[in-house]
Amino acid sequence: MTTKNLTVDKSSLENLPNEPGVYLFKNAEGTVIYVGKAKNLRHRVRSYFQQSRPLDPKTRALIKQIATIETILVDSEVEALILEANLIKKHRPRYNVFLRDDKSYPYIRITNEPFPRVLVTRKIVQDGSRYLGPYTDVKHLRHIMKTLRRIFPIRSCKFRLDDEVIQSGKVKLCLDYHIHRCQGPCQGLVSQEAYQRMIHQVEQFLKGKTRDLIRELETRMKEEAANLNFEEAARLRDQIQMIENYYFGARKVVLPDFEDRDVIALAVEDEDACAVVFKIRDGKVIGRQHFYLEGVENRSPEEILSEFLKQFYLNTDTIPPQILLPFAPEEDTHVVESWLSQQAGQKVSLVIPQIGEKKKLIELTQKNARFLLDELLLQKSKRKDYVPFNVQELQKALHLEQPPRRIEAFDVSNIQGQDAVASMVCFINGKPRKSEYRIFKIRSKTTPDDFAMMKEAVFRRYRRLLEEKQSLPDLILIDGGKGQLNSALEALQELGITDQPIIGLAKRLEEVYLPGVRDPQNIPKRNAGLRLLQHIRDESHRFAITHFRKLHQKRTMKSPLDDVPGIGPKRKEMLLKTFGSLKNLQQASLEELKTRGKLPETVARTLYQFLHPETQAASLDSR
Repeated sequence: MTTKNLTVDKSSLENLPNEPGVYLFKNAEGTVIYVGKAKNLRHRVRSYFQQSRPLDPKTRALIKQIATIETILVDSEVEALILEANLIKKHRPRYNVFLRDDKSYPYIRITNEPFPRVLVTRKIVQDGSRYLGPYTDVKHLRHIMKTLRRIFPIRSCKFRLDDEVIQSGKVKLCLDYHIHRCQGPCQGLVSQEAYQRMIHQVEQFLKGKTRDLIRELETRMKEEAANLNFEEAARLRDQIQMIENYYFGARKVVLPDFEDRDVIALAVEDEDACAVVFKIRDGKVIGRQHFYLEGVENRSPEEILSEFLKQFYLNTDTIPPQILLPFAPEEDTHVVESWLSQQAGQKVSLVIPQIGEKKKLIELTQKNARFLLDELLLQKSKRKDYVPFNVQELQKALHLEQPPRRIEAFDVSNIQGQDAVASMVCFINGKPRKSEYRIFKIRSKTTPDDFAMMKEAVFRRYRRLLEEKQSLPDLILIDGGKGQLNSALEALQELGITDQPIIGLAKRLEEVYLPGVRDPQNIPKRNAGLRLLQHIRDESHRFAITHFRKLHQKRTMKSPLDDVPGIGPKRKEMLLKTFGSLKNLQQASLEELKTRGKLPETVARTLYQFLHPETQAASLDSR
């Protein structure tokens, strides 16, 4: 393994080796800001500095801060993957994806002693102790420990028991021994070999390997019974019963082949992500772990999944022979499988199920990940000073002085100027506030003129706000290009409103138009701020067209009978049902209207005159 530091210049980049390894980007203070691995260091590192390569905003910000590059050569791509995961865990670079607060998760520790203790810890000490976990659900962990101590007589004292302490007799038997919760190793009442065998059973229990454990206990129970040691046989029988109740009572077999698997799913939204792992042992789900990740903004789900796999399996207690994934990771699958197999000491396969029970397990895990991520976002949104990530990104993209917490968007809908309406939708902190939506029936135009209609809607909205002395929004979004934007600006100028942030968003290429700027601005397609603008624009369009259709349908479905005095909805329905159509009704005589239509004399005359405007009332009397 060879380490080399170099400054960022053209000559040093030319001298990078064509070998696998890890590269560390450092800023001017020498802080590691990014760690990556490469099959070919020269090609990978130089790609960051090629002008032709399209870069997302986060990568552009990273490149600006690079002062020096450290490279570490290794023998293979698998070694590079392992080293990269370790260095990310060590340095927690700003621009890498990494597990959030992973050092605070509790573990179950089996101490490295002649008579080991089993306890919960958040601190890993490299003293030969074995660690199982991490456990992300503390409540579930407490339940496990309580059940563990009920099934296995593990000592709870803090003494370090060795031959010298035991023979001295300084440690006395405690209450646990008398209530059969401890075998009394402090007094030499159980051999070290027997105690270690029990600790091995504890490990099997914690890892969910219940079938092997129960078979072992049943064999020992039969041996004790054959030796007429019925008290010990009964204790083993009760132990087996408690294990079966714990693992089989509340858990059902989800896969009939009784294989060990991990099922992993991922939910991502803006700057937050949640990964969930379902642990399946002997065909049963024995636990769920969840992890929140940082540094995921502008990263693809495949890249985030790759980073999670590397960091999660770097120090996990067990790696099963099969791992179910919702999609392929960004890393070469064969490289990841080789590394996992090396870590596990057995062949490990990554499987992406498409149908069947395994696919259902992926979907269930995905639902859990989405639920947990929504919980996290809800907690963040409750903070008064919280500004959602997409609102922050929009502020950066538009170079606004204040985050656009309140955004009002306008759209116009009509057919050739008829039934024209304009919508105004309101979003606060990136979420719709439907109680503040408004619809404007256009009064100024009955001919096609979207510009004038937009101007009218904007003018009426903000004239009302000024009259009521209400605050203006942080941003106005106009659905359309330069023409619609200029019309909205004219309305604001007539009202004396200046320095109001306002933009237009054109549908065709999703281009953003700014006041006084000739050319449209292009925001990267994956930018969360642009996605927010698109969502608001689409909502304003939906709201406008919904009300336009109602208005248009009401006008086109209107009947001439609606304007006849004395003809209400029930009489209109009865007349059309009796005569079949408006045409038949017009051909009916006055007498037929009275008899067949069952109309009073006055109403019948009024209806007949309405249907025959050329006929005078005098001629009616002559008939």
